[in-house]
Amino acid sequence: MYTHQLNPYSLISSISLSILFSLFTIGCSNNSENSGKDSDLGKMKEINSPAGSQSAEPYLFTSTEGEVFCLWTERKEDKVNELRFSRLLDGKWEKSKLVARGDNWFVNWADFPAMAVSSQGNMVAHYLAKSGESTYAYDVNIIHSADSGKNWSDAQVLHDDNTQTEHGFVSMFGTTNGRFFLTWLDGRNTAQNQINSHENHNHTAGAMSIRAAYLDSNGQKIEEHELDNRVCDCCQTGTVLTDNGPIVVYRNRSEDEIRDICIVRYEGGKWSSPQVIYPDNWKIAGCPVNGPRVDASGNHLAIAWFSAANDTPQVKIIFSKDGGKSFGKAIRIDHGQPLGRVDIEMLDAETALVSWLESENKTGRIMASIVNKEGKTLQTFTISETSQARASGFPQMTNSKEGIIFAWTQVDSVDDRSIRTALLSYDQFEN
Repeated sequence: MYTHQLNPYSLISSISLSILFSLFTIGCSNNSENSGKDSDLGKMKEINSPAGSQSAEPYLFTSTEGEVFCLWTERKEDKVNELRFSRLLDGKWEKSKLVARGDNWFVNWADFPAMAVSSQGNMVAHYLAKSGESTYAYDVNIIHSADSGKNWSDAQVLHDDNTQTEHGFVSMFGTTNGRFFLTWLDGRNTAQNQINSHENHNHTAGAMSIRAAYLDSNGQKIEEHELDNRVCDCCQTGTVLTDNGPIVVYRNRSEDEIRDICIVRYEGGKWSSPQVIYPDNWKIAGCPVNGPRVDASGNHLAIAWFSAANDTPQVKIIFSKDGGKSFGKAIRIDHGQPLGRVDIEMLDAETALVSWLESENKTGRIMASIVNKEGKTLQTFTISETSQARASGFPQMTNSKEGIIFAWTQVDSVDDRSIRTALLSYDQFEN
């Protein structure tokens, strides 16, 4: 038995595409204790999308006040991109509002914009803008609204390093005291640093790092911290607020190229050292572009992630009851051929809904399973068929009062993409 509890807080680098394809298509068995019951697509109630044509990269979230928002990008003529958002009201999306537009953006299927709303109703959003000629020279641009998104401030660069390197993969949330918390991958240490000596010039380059910052109610940065100085280059980050404070999850990168999921916690006025949540020991000589997602209910955490250690693609979930200090067993929930692209929402302190993309007969299926901390898959839903292509992006979901809201990019052709949204109501859940 579980009881739904609304939680308001809720590229490829050097590796070859052929290696990734082989990782993602090797068959394997489902190791969850109970495979659950597959639903049909009829259980989903589609909601008319607020996005226009050539829309992609949706980002869904629920504010501290329980309101659901969707943010996305739209590609216009002459290489102009627009960032737009909509609020879900009485089961329908409001008319979209423009956040920002530009012709120098870095738009990427995996490194999508994010947005947060504070308890005071202020908004913060981000997009990526080019900072130099190099393909991966771009900055995180932050914009702020004090009037529910009617007007937006001029953009400010989040980080202060002034290097023409990669910055992105942002996650954020708004707090109950009106502030905003953000974390991102930062490439300042990857810049070539010239070291002068008497006889020669040596060039060294560091690794990607992960950093975090607080913004005040006006969107101004008030503090910043480096959380880990060596992380995977282009996997999404995840963050959520627990009763103890914020936590951040991400894919780490060891000196031996082991890229497992780590957590850092803010407790007692300081950040903890990085801790591996589960030792997959996935050794891979390039970024898999598949980051973790996290949700919390008080100090109860649930984290979902993708791994292909030992050439075996898997989607896993793990629970913690003490704010991420310790974890239970890792639970595998995929159907044998997962592509990853996970999301997670807690239904109560012991149960979570996990979504992921599964490969099936040369197409993709967005799947979602209700899993409890004992490792039982209680119910499984097929959300939608979709493309396996990178352009289909990362499906999103978030809690609402009526059920779980989903958003994903439907790819009909290279030049025809659009965002779809749907509701999976709580009365479809089997208690």
